[in-house]
Amino acid sequence: MDWLSVVPFIVVIITAVWTKQVIPSLLFAVVVAGYISDFHLLGGMMAALGFIIEGLSDDSNLKIILFLYVFAALIGLIKMAGGIKGFVKEATERIETKRGAFLLTWLSSLGTFSAPSFRIVTIGPVMKAMRKNIPMSKQELGFVIETTASPLVVLIPVATAFVGYMTSVIALSLEQANTTGDAYSLYIQSIPFNFFAFSMLLVGLYLSFFHRNKKAATDAENMDQEPREDDDQWEDCHPAVTKELPAKPWRLIIPLFAVIGLTFLLMYMSGVRDGKSGFDALINDNVLDAMVLAVLITLIALVLFLKVRSESLKKMMTVITEGGNEMMGVIMLLALVWGLSRGSETLDFAGTISSSFGWIPSGFVAVVLFIVGCGLSYFIGSSWGTWGILMPVGISIATVAGSSLPMVIGAVFASGTFGAFASPLSDDTNTTAGILNLNPIKYAKFKLKPALIAAAIAAVLYFGLSFLL
Repeated sequence: MDWLSVVPFIVVIITAVWTKQVIPSLLFAVVVAGYISDFHLLGGMMAALGFIIEGLSDDSNLKIILFLYVFAALIGLIKMAGGIKGFVKEATERIETKRGAFLLTWLSSLGTFSAPSFRIVTIGPVMKAMRKNIPMSKQELGFVIETTASPLVVLIPVATAFVGYMTSVIALSLEQANTTGDAYSLYIQSIPFNFFAFSMLLVGLYLSFFHRNKKAATDAENMDQEPREDDDQWEDCHPAVTKELPAKPWRLIIPLFAVIGLTFLLMYMSGVRDGKSGFDALINDNVLDAMVLAVLITLIALVLFLKVRSESLKKMMTVITEGGNEMMGVIMLLALVWGLSRGSETLDFAGTISSSFGWIPSGFVAVVLFIVGCGLSYFIGSSWGTWGILMPVGISIATVAGSSLPMVIGAVFASGTFGAFASPLSDDTNTTAGILNLNPIKYAKFKLKPALIAAAIAAVLYFGLSFLL
């Protein structure tokens, strides 16, 4: 089918940039792939449906869906139990200085790195309450908080909502490109090449502990609204910290460390069972199994604990269901990404790339993918959408051009991280703006300049290192 196999990817990129909606764009691309595969009124739709079902039938993909749903349910239960509110209340009562507040922001990442939005919801109210003691504007505080959100989470290889999806995207892209390799190992190897994430973390550290601003930037604050006496009050700035909830910090701390500890323990036990020892036993192919079991065990244990503490089981089940359902949008995105991948395999996308892009110099692949991905992720506001669209293309081209796979994978992940951080459409931007009462568009504009500087540094590094690897 030659160039027809590339059409679904062209369609999804153009549609996503035009509509700024990832899920409808992916669905349209899957349908296009179905009709290219079987150009018949009914046959095309049946082929598209078959691609989606085939992707959902994969064991690893089902485990990713289960992990995301159960993880979101656990977070919902922690919110209901007052874990997040308790942490915020305890922090605001104990910390009185700028250095202490920022130290908490960074140290708390040890326990709240599971998802960017979770980091923001946990730390944002603390910083809002501390603002009178911190000589920085709200948008500068938001910037520091967000540098420890997506740029940090993408670098952590276990117990996050990202790692399962990132590994899955690599695995399906390798399969599509007819290339062998362990997806999780390649993800680990790609982490040092996420230059944008490292650059933003360094900027965040500088702003937190070394920056002295003569005049705070305030142009993103909602100046059109009347100043309120309670503008720096953290209660009710987000549903996770409403006045009606109890304040029980240990109901956040213990479950989170239980998930992390159990994940490592189960990974090690799984490796030992497979005949490995030491560090090799810890880093093995069963990381996804360990993550699913860890979060499931923690959820069950928390339900039992709260039941003993006289919480209503009916109420807990409602919260668990509502929490898990918050991931349905992400699960739909995953199903369509996997479906598009299956459709691309059927259309021999890898063969077309191999025969058409062999002329591309290996040194240009990572930097071009990074630049294209930054533009795509900025306009659609979704790191996951960017990775799902761009990773199959990137790995296929890298395989043909002989580029370093870890660096190309790192470049694609970095490009999605750019959009998650800088885009006015991203969840991170809008969650932070909502908590701190900022104008999302102006706040995103404020973040764009340092993000572009970090992206430029990353692009130079990708181009330079491509000739050394």
